[in-house]
Amino acid sequence: MKKYIVALALLFTLSSQAFAQTEPPYGMNELQAYSIFYENFRTGSYDMARQYGRWIIENKPRSIEGNPQFNLSRQFERMITVYTELSKQATDPSISSAYIDTALTIYADAFETFSEEEIDYYQWHLNRGRFYQENQESIENGLSKAYEDYERAYELNPEKLSQAADGYYIQVLLSSYVNNEERDKALEMIETVKPYASPALTQNMNQVQNDLFSDPEERVGFLESRLEDNPEDTEVMAELVDLYEDTGRRDQAIELARELYEMEQSFSSARRLADFAVADGRSQDAINYLNEAFELTDDTDAKKNIKLEIAEIYQNNDNLRAARRSAREAISLDNDWGQPYVRMAQIYAAAVSSCTSGRQIEREDRPVYWLVLDYLDRARSVDSSTASTVNRLYSTYEPVMPTSEDKFFAGWESGDTFEIDSSLRECYGWIDETTTVR
Repeated sequence: MKKYIVALALLFTLSSQAFAQTEPPYGMNELQAYSIFYENFRTGSYDMARQYGRWIIENKPRSIEGNPQFNLSRQFERMITVYTELSKQATDPSISSAYIDTALTIYADAFETFSEEEIDYYQWHLNRGRFYQENQESIENGLSKAYEDYERAYELNPEKLSQAADGYYIQVLLSSYVNNEERDKALEMIETVKPYASPALTQNMNQVQNDLFSDPEERVGFLESRLEDNPEDTEVMAELVDLYEDTGRRDQAIELARELYEMEQSFSSARRLADFAVADGRSQDAINYLNEAFELTDDTDAKKNIKLEIAEIYQNNDNLRAARRSAREAISLDNDWGQPYVRMAQIYAAAVSSCTSGRQIEREDRPVYWLVLDYLDRARSVDSSTASTVNRLYSTYEPVMPTSEDKFFAGWESGDTFEIDSSLRECYGWIDETTTVR
């Protein structure tokens, strides 16, 4: 209780209404008192500086005889610094708060004392905003008051505030608007400061806009407006392609994807058009775009996946030789990857289906499945992640291998080398691979 009373007494004594020193202390003249104030301020003796500076704040001399450089507003700034530093030095929180309140009183007194021609209101609002923010724990609604001063500084000079601290204060205000769901204010501020924004602030403003436009339909409109401002913004175009597709505007998505591809022939733009072509059943277009994407990346994983995808497309279109070529290219890119070996097995199994189309499978067709199982075995041996797929396919193909009876009548001995080529049937001539009788 005693500390509280002392704090109140101190606050009363330090407030602008209580500055009773209309004359310099100890009978000094103004120049002497100011000289002592300045020297103590300069050396960091803030308590002594406070005693000699109070009469300046109260009496507000516009000039001091003998010191042509004297500037009253500069003394207000120094006295704010004095009370700010004293608040940091105080060990009693209530005393510290009293000093902070007094500094705020001086800020308010400055706005009453000086016109906008005498001091830079923009800078003073910015400084007081910082003061509120830095001391918010000791000031009721300190952060809200900081935002009010930052807003006032913004109103006075939006260009200057957008450039201050690399756009930090604009970011603070935008964050406040987003948190308070004041979207219109945020968007208006973004449009105003956009011409002055640094790359860091521009990035932040784009993120704010992203947060404000999370609904897909609203976001489409927002991105379309951004594209109008910058028709060559490939990042916006790419996102719009995805949004058009997500919102059922597939024709617009494809059209914009083509524009993006013409503007920037990159892996992603070619890959995107390939996906559209695959979905539409335009196999040759898909292959062309996939081959383009292959040439536009150095990523081995991307390359091998492209080759495997091309192999699947060729197989689905019964172009088994081309399918095998692409599968082999995938293996050459990563021979420890099991999926291309699985694809090879499926290609050769498809060869049997193609050769037996319209007829029953016969003894001369069945040896191809030994080769099919060879590739499944390789897949499993190099890549354990394929085990489940291999086991499933094994259960499909193993029953159609040559039976013991087939081998007996054909004279095929287990362990013998066996050629899969036109010696079986003409339609297997292109395979031309060696397997082992199982």
